[in-house]
Amino acid sequence: MLTPQLTTPQYLSRKFLDTAVRAPVADPAPAYSGAPDVNALFAPIQPALRQVEQRLRSVDSLLFAPLAEAFANLIGSGGKRLRPALALLASELNMALPGTSRTQPAIALAASVEMLHTATLVHDDVIDGALLRRGAPTLNARWNGISTVLAGNYLFGTAARFSAETQNIRVIELFSDTLRIIVDGELRQLKDRYRFAQDRANYYQRIYAKTASLFCAATQGAALLAQLPEDRIAELNHFGYNFGMAFQIIDDVLDFTGDDSTLGKPAGSDLHQGTLTLPFFHYLQCHPCPTEVVAQLEEAQMEADDGDPAAWSQAVADLVTRLRASPAIEAAREEARSFLHKAVDDLRALPDNPYRHSLYGLCEFVVRRTY
Repeated sequence: MLTPQLTTPQYLSRKFLDTAVRAPVADPAPAYSGAPDVNALFAPIQPALRQVEQRLRSVDSLLFAPLAEAFANLIGSGGKRLRPALALLASELNMALPGTSRTQPAIALAASVEMLHTATLVHDDVIDGALLRRGAPTLNARWNGISTVLAGNYLFGTAARFSAETQNIRVIELFSDTLRIIVDGELRQLKDRYRFAQDRANYYQRIYAKTASLFCAATQGAALLAQLPEDRIAELNHFGYNFGMAFQIIDDVLDFTGDDSTLGKPAGSDLHQGTLTLPFFHYLQCHPCPTEVVAQLEEAQMEADDGDPAAWSQAVADLVTRLRASPAIEAAREEARSFLHKAVDDLRALPDNPYRHSLYGLCEFVVRRTY
């Protein structure tokens, strides 16, 4: 068992813990027909999440009304709110926060990590030239690039203000380090675009920087605010890392297996932008002639650069079809399960209460989600 001597919540089946995370390449019969209900998992922190939502929508419209309206639409477009939820769940693991003086700092932290995440999405859309996100027009579709970058900068500033409201110097330093790591990851991704023969290690480094580091900030920052012992702080930081790595790997799988209706964008969008993800690396690994695959992609990209973008689009579409039929998708899912197995282990020594149970359930949600 992954969690010996601990109580497993009813909605997190032991079959999941023993098979869905540790599964062999052949996927076992699932414990559920779909992912767990996130709203049920968020139930222990719903009052605090509502306060976080209010903070996120508190943009001062007196500064610049069109900017405030755009942010309200952006924040209102939703998302899973996983990062603030993780921060709140981790903050309350010792059952000491509700109604105490540390409640508001935890809410400020949760708002900070979600605002920082939103800011990175705005800048990503500029870099990628994206006009849609979750099926809705991006700021980049409505404004010019300079305006959108400045809007993203405003969000970064707002996130920094929220982090400062925790009045915890270690949390503020953590926020600063996380922002630096995220920017480093973005620069590395730009450098590695269309480098089809790059090392897979680049991928892991990039998804830590762009995704997992923010999950680490949420869980580690929460542990700091909750004044947990240093070893518990380290365990929650490690949980955020493993959870975040798995989350991004599943995102990258869905980029190949989803479609416009589920993702709000075409399948293979990352590859079309020149960003190589784990399913692609597994496809090369299992292909009898990976150099031939790389050569075909390089040729199609050169044709696109020479004025024939249809050649690149067709090459991506063909590769998506072949990759879906290969072992690459399941191999990538298996890596996600491996990270989630470690995340479950990271929770072992933490208090056995509804907050930890929800963290377990979110591990199952990540591995089974379809959006």
